[in-house]
Amino acid sequence: MTTLTVAARFCGPAASANGGYFAGLVAALAPVTVSVRLLQPPPLNTPLSVSALAEGQLRVRNGAEPIGEARPAVLQLEALPPPDYLEALEASRRYAGFRHHRFPSCFVCGTQRTRGDGLRIFAGPLPERGVVAAPWVPDASLDAGDGKVRAEFMSAALDCPGYYAVAPDDRMLLLAQFTAHVDRRVHIGESCTVIGWQLAVEGRKHEAGTALFDGKGELCGRARALWIAPRGATVSELPGAR
Repeated sequence: MTTLTVAARFCGPAASANGGYFAGLVAALAPVTVSVRLLQPPPLNTPLSVSALAEGQLRVRNGAEPIGEARPAVLQLEALPPPDYLEALEASRRYAGFRHHRFPSCFVCGTQRTRGDGLRIFAGPLPERGVVAAPWVPDASLDAGDGKVRAEFMSAALDCPGYYAVAPDDRMLLLAQFTAHVDRRVHIGESCTVIGWQLAVEGRKHEAGTALFDGKGELCGRARALWIAPRGATVSELPGAR
């Protein structure tokens, strides 16, 4: 058994982890691509135990309380073509979070986070392409020590654009499951583009795809997320809530 801890810097809602970042930390402990299910809001600054189960599964607990689980998965997702960087920059000016943001301190998409602290990925709509898009230039604090971005930060970058792809009306959703695959880690200071698009809607369930491209427009990471609209739940009860 091993442990992982989510530092307060990497929050989504103020009192819990960003879902994509948490999933990235868990995925880093597995030798293959895994699908991470969030069962409870991952607490901050708290050592969480990670147990290996049968068939490559992992379980994350806070004491006796289950927080998340992961199982080997095949990511079935074909990325849409990316816009160019300037097009993504223009789309970001229409970011819904500039008008209202449920969690403005979110590590990934929070408007209150400064450069070098949050990722500041502000995905705005490109209606003619059917996607939301944002530019992203990773800063030095994300360096794995080799001049490239740590995989868990790429996983985080692939999270929030999916929400804005499926909830343009800013409805309350919770991140229930996240499956990410990093094809290649991008370089620090590289002008990247992140996109998100809706895959399917079934009742309260919303599926989103996201993709991250490097400065040359080459695909570097993909993720598939399941977002669920809760019934009668408060924000504090929601894992990865928006």
